[in-house]
Amino acid sequence: MKQLFPLQNLLLIIVSCLLISCEENLIKADLIVTNGSIWTGNEKQPMVKAMAILGDSIIAIGTNEEIQVFKGNQTEVIDVRGKFITPGFIDAHVHLLMGGNSLLNVALRDAGTPKEFTSRIAKFTEQVAPGTWIVEGNWDHTLWGGELPTKEWIDEYTVDYPVAVYRLDGHMILANSAALKIAGIDKNTPEVPNGEIVRHPDGTPTGILKSNAMYLVLDKIPELSDTQKENAILAAQDYLLAHGVTSIHDVDSLGTYIIADKLLKTGKLNMRIYTADPISHWKELNRRTDTDSKWLKSGLLKGFVDGSLGSHTAAFKDAYSDRKNDHGFFINSAKDMYKWVSEADKKNWQITVHAIGDSAIHSLQNTFERVIQENGVKDRRFRMEHAQHIAPEDMNRFANLGIIVSVQPYHAIDDGRWAEDLIGPKRVKTTYAFKSLMDSKTTVVFGSDWPVAPASPLYGMYAAVTRRTLDSMNPEGWVPEQKISVDRALRAYTTNGAYASFDEHRKGSLEAGKLADFVILSENLTTIDPIHLKDTKVLATYVGGKKVYAVLLSKN
Repeated sequence: MKQLFPLQNLLLIIVSCLLISCEENLIKADLIVTNGSIWTGNEKQPMVKAMAILGDSIIAIGTNEEIQVFKGNQTEVIDVRGKFITPGFIDAHVHLLMGGNSLLNVALRDAGTPKEFTSRIAKFTEQVAPGTWIVEGNWDHTLWGGELPTKEWIDEYTVDYPVAVYRLDGHMILANSAALKIAGIDKNTPEVPNGEIVRHPDGTPTGILKSNAMYLVLDKIPELSDTQKENAILAAQDYLLAHGVTSIHDVDSLGTYIIADKLLKTGKLNMRIYTADPISHWKELNRRTDTDSKWLKSGLLKGFVDGSLGSHTAAFKDAYSDRKNDHGFFINSAKDMYKWVSEADKKNWQITVHAIGDSAIHSLQNTFERVIQENGVKDRRFRMEHAQHIAPEDMNRFANLGIIVSVQPYHAIDDGRWAEDLIGPKRVKTTYAFKSLMDSKTTVVFGSDWPVAPASPLYGMYAAVTRRTLDSMNPEGWVPEQKISVDRALRAYTTNGAYASFDEHRKGSLEAGKLADFVILSENLTTIDPIHLKDTKVLATYVGGKKVYAVLLSKN
């Protein structure tokens, strides 16, 4: 899948030639950024003061004096007055349509009590027409002590509104009676393989549906219209750009590509997107884009092995500490996963698979190892999403097998409030084990899992560097031996993110010949106290040399 980028090579040749020519014959830049503290991501030239941009790409970086030779009569010059600049952040795990739709739906992520949870849903019904499905939500029952909500909490307020709102991890929903009726779920409904219908003592459903059982309801929800999808993507784009995210890997399979392609053709797409399709249906796909597209491309297949820790659906070797004999479960069998991965790998698709519990992780490593042995060595870049709870004996296998680990550091300071109650003090030592993975030479990429967590790379870096849990109970860090440096966190959000999508030749660092995707920040991330990382502000976001987020800086 790795492709050469002719423009990059051409620009490098041009720049090399021009630098030995007379200054008056130099190509003049469209945009010059000066007086910056520019973290390039290039280990050979890690910090520079200025850069020159022509079209959508960087033509030179260096000192202020070196870059001034590219200034022409029409060149725009931005003096950033010492502000810190990084490559545009790459979020390697986003649910784009879900995230955008969540911005337009009921918000339950920070509802701290059952009363607040209920009142937000009741109030939201006033904004939509009867019959409208109320979805997304992303609630967190640990905020009010761990009691799962039930349909009885909301039924009286939602008689005319079917409700199916996600727990924040996306592996559990609460459905109200209206939604259960549409789906035909009652006390006589049989259990669903690899899922659970939670029931009251009399056998009637509580409204909580886990893993595969969710689809009894989710499959009844009408698909978003093209207009609704477009509105969701545009809302998501505004949100992401405001956080300095210039590229995303969209791990959903909800139709992003077709709508994003329309936005691209009409000039409305201002972020770069790599879309995933379901690995279980890869043979049915009739769309495969040019993998060298710099705005929008496909080529990634996404699968699932298990569920999540918070919903007790992640698959573990040993039982959950708080539930005897409960090991979680596999959503898809190892046999099916091997078949899909092996066949798709032979057709040169890139593959990424969700695995959270140590049993799921071990099984997926075995699958990847077998496919590598049988299909031969090539630049395939297998990925594992989450890899949250790793058995110590499996830690080095990622690097040995060349598996990219795609993690979401915000989850560590969120789950860290209660994870030990579920899996005990021993297993948490290799939970969200960012440092151990990096020390073992594993390529680790960072993302958010938005809307499960905020799509803020700055907050993600704060989580990875400090590991201070959201409840303020771990000021020195939860499992502090897994804290990493700011430099490592930056690379996981930039250079490594580009590598994870076969894009390291065009983005992920600020170098001549690469795309001019960059972020201007209010603080120098390498010098401030890490506890202030999450409070750093994004002042400006540029994609391809174009300002796409409001800039609060003076220009010359």
